[in-house]
Amino acid sequence: MTRTNVRKTSAPASWPAPPTDLTSEEVRAVTGAVNPLIADALALYLKTKNYHWHLSGSRFRDYHLLFDEQAGDILGSVDVLAERVRKLGGGTIRSISHVRELQTIPDDNEELVPAGEMIRRLLEDNLRMAEAQREAHRVCEEARDVATAGILEGIIDETERRVWFLYEISRGEEAQVPPTGDASRKRAREARESDWFLFAIPEEDTSERVD
Repeated sequence: MTRTNVRKTSAPASWPAPPTDLTSEEVRAVTGAVNPLIADALALYLKTKNYHWHLSGSRFRDYHLLFDEQAGDILGSVDVLAERVRKLGGGTIRSISHVRELQTIPDDNEELVPAGEMIRRLLEDNLRMAEAQREAHRVCEEARDVATAGILEGIIDETERRVWFLYEISRGEEAQVPPTGDASRKRAREARESDWFLFAIPEEDTSERVD
């Protein structure tokens, strides 16, 4: 039996990096700040699609379309940020296990999640993402990487738009729950103490009126 020699090849110790005037320390700082954003975007994309797929209830059509739109916006940031890291010569996300190492957005494996709770969880996740994006923007500015900082500004605006929509919807979800017990009494007290109540014109008292 003739044995064929197979030449084994291995990846270089470090991949060639495109030229840049940023120092290696600055590139590492940017890479370290941006890669967790990519991991979180992938985690939040799948979580939003999960809710899109498993939604039920009276608001099905509205939320189904909203979650699909927001998932698409989130996924759109992934390639832009990953390619930016590679332009600087850094390494980026390679696998699902790599995402798991870096993500801060929690997974959601619950079988049944009410629509209102989906909204609340996505609002919390997007707020967390906006905070991380702002911190990454600060790191990029300090590392003289104005291009990545500029990209992040647009992505932060998109995140804040999702937060805005989710927040307004969450207020509507709360309004659909009729107040009971302490909550009902609290709302009645707030109404009595409101500006409208304080400045309302009282009805004329005619009980002691003399013609």
